Amino acid sequence: MPADDHLLREQLTELLRGEGAHVRIEDALKDFPIEKRAVKPAGSPHNAWQLLEHMRLALDDLLDFCENPNYLAPKFPEGYWPKSEKPSAEEWDKSVAAVEAALQQFEDMVANPKSNLYAKIPWGDGQTLLREVLIAADHNSYHLGQFVLLRKQLEVWTG
Repeated sequence: MPADDHLLREQLTELLRGEGAHVRIEDALKDFPIEKRAVKPAGSPHNAWQLLEHMRLALDDLLDFCENPNYLAPKFPEGYWPKSEKPSAEEWDKSVAAVEAALQQFEDMVANPKSNLYAKIPWGDGQTLLREVLIAADHNSYHLGQFVLLRKQLEVWTG
């Protein structure tokens, strides 16, 4: 591991936050109208709730893989998508908070100089923390782009 990988850790944190060329999760979710959360525009494969909850489930899975020596992957694809298409206001708020907490957990791991970004995760097949952080950021970026497009289709994008 490089003696000083501070710059890499800073840039990974920015990537996780959605800074730079990516939309920040706070901006994508901000003031999303309750009445539009379950609306699926024509041609759209998912509504806002499905995208949000999918992001939460994927982040939880990635964190579990990074930290749990007894990790078991959810069944694909159903383990990565919500069962319902319509959330309650409480479910939405809990999912938003969980996504933000998961991202903070990844940021904390990245910021911790004791976290070896390059060491293979012992129960994996060669994956590293660096790889899992990049997957989390990439996956979120992809779905946040879908989220912005969905907001534009629903005419509720203010960004």
